[in-house]
Amino acid sequence: MRIMWFCIPAYGHTNPTVEVVRELVRRGHEIRYYSFEEFRGKIEDTGAVFAPCDRFLPPLSARSEKKLRKVSTTEMSIQSFETTGRMDGMLTEDVRSFRPDLLVSDSACFWGKLTAQKHHLPMVCSTTTFAFNQYSSKYMKYSAAEMADMILGLPLLNASMRKLRPLGYQVKSALDIVQNKNDTDTIVYTSERFQPCAETFDKTHYRFVGPSVKAVEPRREENARPKIYISLGTVINSHPEFYRNCIRALQNEQVEVLISCGKAFDAEQLEPLPQNVRVEAYVDQMQVLAETDLFITHCGMNSASEGLYMGVPELLFPLSGEQQAVARRVTEMGAGRILTRAEADSPDAIREAVTALLADRAVRQAAAAMREDFLACSGPKGAADFIEEIGRKP
Repeated sequence: MRIMWFCIPAYGHTNPTVEVVRELVRRGHEIRYYSFEEFRGKIEDTGAVFAPCDRFLPPLSARSEKKLRKVSTTEMSIQSFETTGRMDGMLTEDVRSFRPDLLVSDSACFWGKLTAQKHHLPMVCSTTTFAFNQYSSKYMKYSAAEMADMILGLPLLNASMRKLRPLGYQVKSALDIVQNKNDTDTIVYTSERFQPCAETFDKTHYRFVGPSVKAVEPRREENARPKIYISLGTVINSHPEFYRNCIRALQNEQVEVLISCGKAFDAEQLEPLPQNVRVEAYVDQMQVLAETDLFITHCGMNSASEGLYMGVPELLFPLSGEQQAVARRVTEMGAGRILTRAEADSPDAIREAVTALLADRAVRQAAAAMREDFLACSGPKGAADFIEEIGRKP
């Protein structure tokens, strides 16, 4: 089977696909993965053919870049529509020459979904967040700024969509592209238990495969000082004051602290560091979580799922509407608690929250139960089975 695979330039959307692609290549399928140079190594390591798309990204003004750093839904959609138009010629030629049997597209990848639509290709949607429909979307809690961004940006969105129609893309709305539809064949990288409102998704078309991660065994040492891992992900992670508050909260405690701050943040801003605190730009997150007793996380879907996959209780500091939805679900599972913005501004409040969670046996048991739930899922092999099943349809 020949497969065109599309993803946006984001680790949280790319990482869950890696083991699925590896499994499909192992089974003899030919995959052309459209992504960006930052992810070349990960993709080529699976055996897939890497198709670079960097040159098609539109140039960013300072204003656009600032809005993207604040995760503006409107700006991301406008950039995605423009990228689709810029890629049209290349993708039309690739569809003609490669003759794919199937297309797999990330749920947020406009150019992937619209290519399938334009060329009438069977498609599987790869959903690395929760699946969102009219029921589960109620878990999203947007701030006033996020709501204003979406409302005020509508004229610009409409203008971007109009530019695509002469190229053969029949775009109704950005929401129509992003939302999960009940009749679209869809892989969701979480369990049916963790997915909000799972019963509202058609079981014929939806496969909840659980987190797609490499297998790592927990190796927490008995009687060792508790290990606390802090990460705000790879996108909106420049929050020096939050990191400083965490350091102040824990510097005199009998714990070991590791902060992963990403490349966009200068870790020297946090120096000098106390002896029990270490800061790194990047870590092997699964290896770190294998030794972690408490995960302080922004609650991106990928990070939260990896923490629960390793059975780690979570202190949740969501920074966007989507992350609010994940945080709410983690608390409903009993595997963590939310740190409010006011608490995040107080080292004393952070210390109290950390101390309480480390001592909370019920939260540890709930996190362990989530690990068992995720381990029972079909994982990358189940996702590959589903893709093969869709590819065999007449």
